[in-house]
Amino acid sequence: MHGVHTLTLFAFSQENWQRPAQEVGLLMQLFAHTIAVEVKALHRNGVRVRFIGDRAAFAPALRAQMEAAERLTDANTGLNLHIAAGYGGHWDIVQAARHAQQDGVEISEASLAARLSTQPAAAPDLLIRTGGEQRISNFMLWQMAYTELYFTAALWPDFGVPELDAALAWYAGRQRRFGRVPDPR
Repeated sequence: MHGVHTLTLFAFSQENWQRPAQEVGLLMQLFAHTIAVEVKALHRNGVRVRFIGDRAAFAPALRAQMEAAERLTDANTGLNLHIAAGYGGHWDIVQAARHAQQDGVEISEASLAARLSTQPAAAPDLLIRTGGEQRISNFMLWQMAYTELYFTAALWPDFGVPELDAALAWYAGRQRRFGRVPDPR
């Protein structure tokens, strides 16, 4: 769809665990329900589902649901859907450093990048932030170095095809420079 090969959704951040317990409980119920309802349709459509983030705080049944969704869709070759749950950019960088240390490799950009939870996906070209917020909220900090940032007041439940088309049209007008000087064309 629209030439998008990988879509990453920020479903639940590490900071979200600090919300009131009742709210977290309801969010976990909604998360489990959404996985149960949507994964079969995603699988039928060839979508490969991966969850990125620290799963340790999730209930065992929810972790099992996440793992089952990944197993079911693992061979799919359509859209790669990454769902960031229990995720934080700081966590991702630290866990990459720990894995590099455990693997006995020198800490470098390459050794850390290879161990980020988003691998083997490329860094995002575009971040769409809904709800009127104009921050990245500890999301994919390492990977966002040259990502184009698009902010919209549309709330996530109301974000549909017209909003996506507007974001993609805005992105198409951008000149990706990756730290270089502008192209004089």
